[in-house]
Amino acid sequence: MQEDKMLSIWFFVSMVLGLYGIIITGMGLYFLAVPEAQAGELARLNPSLWWGAIMLTFASILFAIDRKTR
Repeated sequence: MQEDKMLSIWFFVSMVLGLYGIIITGMGLYFLAVPEAQAGELARLNPSLWWGAIMLTFASILFAIDRKTR
């Protein structure tokens, strides 16, 4: 017999966080390629690229923890 294993909530959290990270990182890369698309005082720091990368890193950590506990 095959056992049905339930997925942890951390799996879904990591997937949603990863999806948002991909979208925000993509926006950051777009703003890096087209600098006039982003206006503001801190636009040169490109916060969407940094936060997208942070979200992707955190999502991969959560995904690895979820895979380890299964």
